[in-house]
Amino acid sequence: MKHESFVEGLTKILQKRNVIDAQEAKSLQNIFKGANKPNFDDFLLDEGLVEKDDLLNALAEYFQVPPFDVVGYLFDHATVRMFPKEFLSSNGIIPIGRDENMLIVVASNPADPELLPRIGNYVSYDIRFHVGIRQDIYNAIEEFFEQSLTEVDYDKDLDDDREVRVSQRKQEEEEEELEFDDFEPKE
Repeated sequence: MKHESFVEGLTKILQKRNVIDAQEAKSLQNIFKGANKPNFDDFLLDEGLVEKDDLLNALAEYFQVPPFDVVGYLFDHATVRMFPKEFLSSNGIIPIGRDENMLIVVASNPADPELLPRIGNYVSYDIRFHVGIRQDIYNAIEEFFEQSLTEVDYDKDLDDDREVRVSQRKQEEEEEELEFDDFEPKE
């Protein structure tokens, strides 16, 4: 039932905003029921039925939170890394910043009643939600965690440095032992 109320609520908002007319609203709901798409917002965009900005603003009105377009946003490394990639993807969220004791999070479904407790398993900030386009959030998560060919994996780089230093130290110790063994005391 919740799924239907979201579809109905969003189509009413799109209609009120003159993005679609009454007849389109009814037909969209019927077409979506027969479509092989799990999410109405993805369906609307994938089928080219609404523009992204119109959908984002309608979602903001539906969820009563500010809209946020994550495309092209430069995310704070430390803020995003507070959460595992899988957690962000499975919940359709990405944090965009911190303000003292407040964490600002873009969510595809900020009304999910389980979302705050799940986020609370990782951080103790107060959470302020914005709404974003589901697919854009997923793409931003993938892009953030994807390492480019030129990016240095600092943990691996440190491990490699440690291995080189340990190897050099062992070699120096072996050479010292050889020198000591070769040393013959004078009588």
